[in-house]
Amino acid sequence: MYDLTSIYRATSVADAIAALEKDPQAVVIAGGSDVLIKIREGKLAGCRLVSIHGLDAELAGVKVQENGDLAIGPLTTFHNVTFDPLIRAHVPVLGEAADMAGGPQLRVVGTIGGNVCNGVTSADTASTLMAFGAQMHVQGPDGWRVVPIDDWYKGVGKVDLRPAELLCRIVIPKANFEGWTGHYIKYAQRNAMDIATLGVSCLVKLSADKTVCEDVRLAFGVAAPTPIRSHTAEDGVRGLTVAQAAEQIGELALQDINPRTSWRASKEFRVQLVKELSGRALLEAARKGGAQV
Repeated sequence: MYDLTSIYRATSVADAIAALEKDPQAVVIAGGSDVLIKIREGKLAGCRLVSIHGLDAELAGVKVQENGDLAIGPLTTFHNVTFDPLIRAHVPVLGEAADMAGGPQLRVVGTIGGNVCNGVTSADTASTLMAFGAQMHVQGPDGWRVVPIDDWYKGVGKVDLRPAELLCRIVIPKANFEGWTGHYIKYAQRNAMDIATLGVSCLVKLSADKTVCEDVRLAFGVAAPTPIRSHTAEDGVRGLTVAQAAEQIGELALQDINPRTSWRASKEFRVQLVKELSGRALLEAARKGGAQV
């Protein structure tokens, strides 16, 4: 069923990096919910695997760092992201997005790291991490480096991982979540076990009286070849009342998107979804922040 040449079970992050240095063509596997499908379909037939499954002590879990930033281990499963108390306290919209990936069986094995390392635009957590301005902490033979998520995606199925590097931490800066509320909408053909036709994540920071959008962040999945933020929409609605922002944000976002036609939906339908769902996401994010709209 699975055409593998070999599988090496790494005993630590350093061991995994060494194994990848020794075999640059090897494929990293964690939860396997994406890699195993590619092997079964023949896309990775005969591959050699380096497994980091089981390195939870180094690569799983959620922590608040000394400076207040939120650090998420890439081996944290979707399920654990959703139900982690720190996620629920500080970035609940990320947990809500993770809870929309696949179905219950996938969410207990699939990882947030795999979701962003496979480079697909439909990844359910990717647009929310984009909205939060997450930082990808990568370790490799030359040590550590930090990649802003805006620079992470290099094309369809491509991310900024160099040979023998591993994503070891996803960090959301405190300034990017403190005082913000958010909402994620996944439009798909089914309510579960489906890939997004469009995903939209909107974060808002409201004024003290809860009537004005002091700041807004808007990010999309499947509105372009990679997850993107709509800076035009953000700049255009900053300082408007919640009602005004909700009315205008979708139209403004059209200047930044580049959707395509696929068997799931036409380009024109995705454009309509962007126009409609952007405003809905903003309204829901504002309601979570206390706006009476």
